[in-house]
Amino acid sequence: MLFNSYAFIFLFLPVTLAGFFLLARAGPRLAAGWVTAASLFFYGWWNPLYVALLAGSILFNYALGLAIVRSEAAGRAAHRKRLLVFAVAANLGVLAYYKYANFFLDNVNAALGTAASLGEIILPLGISFFTFTQIAFLADAYQGKAREYSLVHYGLFVTYFPHLIAGPVLHHGEMMPQFAQPAIYRLNHDDIAAGLTIFVIGLFKKVIIADGVGAYVAPVFDAPQSGLTLTFLEAWCGALAYTFQLYFDFSGYSDMAVGLSLLFGVRLPINFHSPYKAANIIEFWRRWHMTLSRFLRDYLYFPLGGNRRGRARRYRNLMITMLLGGLWHGAGWTFVIWGGLHGVYVIVNHAWRALRRRLGHDLDRPTARGRALGCAVTFLAVVVGWVIFRASSMDAALALLKAMAGMNGLVVPDAWLPKWGVLGEWLARHGVVFGATPALGRTGVVHWIWILLFVVWCAPNTQQVMARIRPALGVPPEPATRWRWRPTALGAGAISAMALAVVLNLNRHSEFLYFQF
Repeated sequence: MLFNSYAFIFLFLPVTLAGFFLLARAGPRLAAGWVTAASLFFYGWWNPLYVALLAGSILFNYALGLAIVRSEAAGRAAHRKRLLVFAVAANLGVLAYYKYANFFLDNVNAALGTAASLGEIILPLGISFFTFTQIAFLADAYQGKAREYSLVHYGLFVTYFPHLIAGPVLHHGEMMPQFAQPAIYRLNHDDIAAGLTIFVIGLFKKVIIADGVGAYVAPVFDAPQSGLTLTFLEAWCGALAYTFQLYFDFSGYSDMAVGLSLLFGVRLPINFHSPYKAANIIEFWRRWHMTLSRFLRDYLYFPLGGNRRGRARRYRNLMITMLLGGLWHGAGWTFVIWGGLHGVYVIVNHAWRALRRRLGHDLDRPTARGRALGCAVTFLAVVVGWVIFRASSMDAALALLKAMAGMNGLVVPDAWLPKWGVLGEWLARHGVVFGATPALGRTGVVHWIWILLFVVWCAPNTQQVMARIRPALGVPPEPATRWRWRPTALGAGAISAMALAVVLNLNRHSEFLYFQF
């Protein structure tokens, strides 16, 4: 079931929300159990068979988590560590089978000239997210950070539908205390108003913006396979269209998850915070998919040694972390190479910062000009990475990057020649080629690009607008903005207009891009 569907908005959500607050009168445990059951139904809407996989994963990890805690109480340190290793290996084994088995087998077949096959393996939705969430729980249990062990609350922690399919990756310690608070089981009108506002903003980002600009992506990225030679403008328009499609798709989902959770009085950790405003790639990864970055840092980079064993080891650990982060996104060499490219970016960024420190530069107080330049360079580096991320193969990615570098020339859409009048004629006389741009299709993408570039660089994000009620956990402190939300008639009118625009366009709903990861 999709957040951007009539069934979810007009049936599942109101029934689940009403049932939660009605059953809460009989007891919090019953209300929590209701949302857990509703979340399993939400997950099973896609494929009921995989509800058994999710339920089995929950019971397995809950039992192993309790066993780890009991081993600690009994003073059996070695046994406790063996349990942790076994549980993590089992989780990764299941994830590897569903997500990477055919990728691995395809590469073995290509290397050895064999034709082994496991048949079609359908990837369960959200398996990366609920697997990583439970690995984090096991690690927290091992470290003594997990303090609450109700099976009902644990089931809710894993299945909680606002985060189940595409994150954020949750920590046991930030969610379980909230489920235990009596306040969340009482209707809070401020939370309802704010939650609906954030949910509608997220819906608008997905349905109107991401799906709107996304219509221009496939023709460009599919062009190399169709034998079309892309030109400079076509390639850049396609790459930027995908850059904004992915941004508003994931930003929209993240807002919807926060808004939906707030309806129940529960605050999720922030997962998206204006990443295209980042002035360097390190900052980018502190703003994009923030809970995944946190997971990889805490459970991969730090255990590898972090930055504690010299610069060379630190750079090695960073590269391993980014490569595996790329592989987490998908079973394909484009994802691995994308992760490796970002590993290079991060290493260069750290080396550059170290050099500037040795030169006596104050990195804590960048100039406005320096930050603007850093933001532009970081954005261009990210766009290049997204081309590899989105392309169907490295050959297709290289064809697109070649066109973006101007190696196939510049052709301006011939439809622009009469619109530009005297200027167009002057440009044509001085060598500018006006001609067919089949991969570009409609030229309206140019307007999408400059408008969305202004929005992502200059407009406040949802968390900043809603800062008065602090709707998510871990929101970085920000200067006050004049656009702070308040429950006013004007604000209600604006949100109602956005909701109406969304409802009128729900018939063309599409899946969120992060569902495939």
